[in-house]
Parts: sequence; structure tokens; C-alpha cells
Amino acid sequence: MANNKLTDLAFRKLKPLEKEQLIPDGGGLYVRVRPVTEGGAISFRFRYLNQGKQIWMTLKAKSLADARKERDNYKSMAKQGIDPVTEQKLSAERARATQLAEEAEIARLQALTSVDGLFERWAATDLQQRKDFAEVQRMFTKDVLPVIGSFNVQDIRKGHVTDVIDRIKRRGSVHTARNLLKLMRQMFKFAVDRDIIEFDPTASLSVSKITTKNTERDRVLSQDEIKLLTQQLPAAGLMPSTECALWIMLSTLCRVGELSKAQWKHVDFDARTFFIPIENSKNDKAHTIFLSDFAYAQFQRLFTFKQSETWLFPNSKNTSHVCEKSITKQIDGRQNSTVYSNRSKANQALVMPGGKWTPHDLRRTGATMMGNLGVHGDVIEKCLNHTQENTLKRVYQHQALKTEQAEAWRVLGERLELLTSGNPNVIPIKRVI
Repeated sequence: MANNKLTDLAFRKLKPLEKEQLIPDGGGLYVRVRPVTEGGAISFRFRYLNQGKQIWMTLKAKSLADARKERDNYKSMAKQGIDPVTEQKLSAERARATQLAEEAEIARLQALTSVDGLFERWAATDLQQRKDFAEVQRMFTKDVLPVIGSFNVQDIRKGHVTDVIDRIKRRGSVHTARNLLKLMRQMFKFAVDRDIIEFDPTASLSVSKITTKNTERDRVLSQDEIKLLTQQLPAAGLMPSTECALWIMLSTLCRVGELSKAQWKHVDFDARTFFIPIENSKNDKAHTIFLSDFAYAQFQRLFTFKQSETWLFPNSKNTSHVCEKSITKQIDGRQNSTVYSNRSKANQALVMPGGKWTPHDLRRTGATMMGNLGVHGDVIEKCLNHTQENTLKRVYQHQALKTEQAEAWRVLGERLELLTSGNPNVIPIKRVI
């Protein structure tokens, strides 16, 4: 190193003058001190020879120590035939390219949507209008979002989806797995339609192969089982209101969800009707049920247990209706359910010879009994409030058949009255051909 190398003390004492100063530090390094009129800033310059030509370049260093390291690095380059100025420009371009790449990656990541974010957008856009919004939200919150919610939607593959489904299947909830796969498919299709993702990761997944086949239930309680139910209920430990609910569903063919959400304003004791508004109906069709004497008596009995001025079946806080699954869980819990078997002394109180049954089976049972009593199929469909599958009939046949429906509910009620009366001489009805 040259003898004219600056000492640390000499460097610290450098002061700006009227003119610019260029003070050598040896090895081609110079300390440049701007004049007072230009602010007196200190920088570092390096001088070297390239093919016999003297070249000056400004270094990036901010301290003398760093400047010396930078000088030594450039001197080494020069000895290898590498032009330091060119290398400095290339280095700056590489740094800029790296910066641009990092900025592009940040922008790409910011543009990505997490599964959590996708679900929020789907819920706000499509699910808000659905009657099952609360249930879908509960299912995703429980089983989907904890597993893949933090993942970018663009990174989701079918393996991630099957992981969610397999976790549900391992706990024995195959039907929940089936329904959730369908819902996830709806959500990812929503993402495809909005160009959030290019391909639906569930597209190649078979619902029946990945989960279970959709088995259509055909459970119908026999007349002997209905008589047995009358005997079993007192020992089942159900709430009296739940007992009423069972008989109401059987005698009116209403759905458990429709009954769970019912309000007292929907029951007209004078007109002897039970009205199911559009917002409570599964198929968005308002429905009026004409109450038989049997059904009317159950609503009257339920009224004696009245716990709310609004709801037939209020929740524990009396702020809304009971959970739509409440009645089903109570019935399931009296048929040796693994969920309730350790908590209920009556966990087999409602076991039937024909096998497990659900509240929805009561609706099917009532409809079957109507058919056996000679009620025409079209009338039964009206009583069930089914949507007509035949397009032509749906468009051109608008007759309400109110009189026929009222008669159908009446004959069903009379039969149920006989079956639940305790009379052992009731003869089972036979199907009318």
C-alpha cells in the first residue's frame, strides 16, 4: 500500500474549502471533498488504467474502510482484464433486475387469494341469499378452513381437497364429506367463473368414489311401529314439545326444518291452518296445511308448553328458533347414538323393529299412509309441497286442490287417531289398488 495512505485522524479532520479537494489514499483511491458552496460532501473516487487510458469512477462506499475494500476489489478485476466501470454498470443493472423481480413477486403474492379470502367473497356474493348459509358457514369453519384456509387458492390441488374429505370420513361422517365436497366444488367453480383460478381442483374428483354413493332413503314406519311409538315416547325422556313435533310432522308431512323455524303467527287456530312461508320452505314455495283434528290437537298441546311469544320451538336464550338439527339429534340420541349413548339413560328408548328412523322418515310415512288410504298421488305431492318435476305439468297445471288436500290430511289424521288411541283392535290398512 502506498505511503500516502490517509490516517483515520487525517480523514476525520478533512474540511471543505472554497475549492474541491481530491486527496489521495494510495492504490488509485482518492477522497473527494466538495467545496463549501456545494455542501462539502465527501465521496470516494478510483483511478485506474484501461488499455493505457486513465479511467475515473465514483465508488458507492460511504466510509473510508468500505472505499478501500471496493478499490481493492476493482483493482483485482482490472488485473484480470475486467473493466471496473463496465462491471459497476452491470452490477447496478443486476441489482435493478433483482429489485424488479422481487417487486413482481410481491405483487404476485398480493394478487393471490387465500382460501379464507375466497370463502369470504363467495359467502358475501352467493351464500348470503341461501337458506343454508349458516350451516354452510359452520361446515367450512369446522372442516375446511382450519386445514386449507391459509393456502393460496392458486396452489390448491385435488390432494388438498381429498385431505379435507378424508379427515371427515375418518370420523365416520361420510354423508357430511359428500355434502362438503359438493359445496367446495361450488366455491371453486365460483373462483373459476371470476378468473381467480384457471382450473377447478375438484373437477376430476368423483363424489361417489371419494365419499359415498347418494343412497335414497325409503324408511317408512309401519302401523305397528306407530302404535309402538305411542308406547315408547313416555319413557324416552324427550321434551313434551319434541313429542308434539313428531306427531305434527307425521300428520302434516311438513319438514323438520320448516317446523323448527315456525312462528306462532303461522298457526291460525280459528282457520285450523299451519302456514309455511317462503323463507322457511325448502323449495321456496309457500305452503298452507289444513289441520286435521289430530294435528290441531298437537298444536293445542304445544301451545300449553308455550315458551316464546314468537317461536314454536325457541332456542335456549329465546332469541330465535331452535337449531334445525335439534329434534333430529334428540331422536337419534334415543336410538343408541354414539353421540348421546353415554349421556342419556334412554338411549334405546325409540329403537324400532324396522331399524333406525329419522324425523324426515315421518314425513315419508305420512305420505305413504295417505296413498294406502286411497289419496291420489297428485294430491299427496301437493300435501308434500313438492315441486312438479314434469315441466309441462308445472307450467299448465296450477290447480291448488285445496279441498282434496284438506280431505287427505283429514283421513290421515283419523288413521293416526286410531293408531295412537291404544285400541289393540285397530286393523292395519291395505293399499288401495
